[in-house]
Amino acid sequence: MAEQAERPGSRLMDRSEYKRKPKPLTSGPDQTVAEAVAAMSDKNYGCVVVVDDDEKVIGIVTERDVMNKLVGKGLDPKKTKLADIMTRDPRLAKETDDMIDWLRMMSNERFRRLPVVDDQGRVKAVFTQGDFVSYTWPEMVGQMKEVAKATVTSNFHYVLIGGGIALYSLLMIIVLGAR
Repeated sequence: MAEQAERPGSRLMDRSEYKRKPKPLTSGPDQTVAEAVAAMSDKNYGCVVVVDDDEKVIGIVTERDVMNKLVGKGLDPKKTKLADIMTRDPRLAKETDDMIDWLRMMSNERFRRLPVVDDQGRVKAVFTQGDFVSYTWPEMVGQMKEVAKATVTSNFHYVLIGGGIALYSLLMIIVLGAR
């Protein structure tokens, strides 16, 4: 990743999501898809990271891979190896990479799971698009507040008239209802 001016808390490893993430599910390329799916189901994980004998990432198998590359092609999950359906050499983030850079790449390149590796290339975590939502949500709420404020300010006379009508209507209901 290109080095940029660092924003506070913008590195993947600085995010609270990173610290709370459970250990990613990993497996060797010779494990069967049936075994991997059973482990994914047991842990409620959406992917298994495929690693070599040195524990370095060589691929990833997601629920979508199972659907499109196994089920869609009528392959036997008990005979098919992860190596047969994995996405080889997936995009890998480093712990020190900028979160916003990866958010843009995931969005533009349309992938949903991002293995995060240490300096030796060993998987430490898997970020999902959902993890990035927690990062961008406060910013989006702030932008929505600014838009609402600008809208109300520029249309204040309409807000004032509408508020007056609503108040008058409420008072009429109270007065007429009291009779």
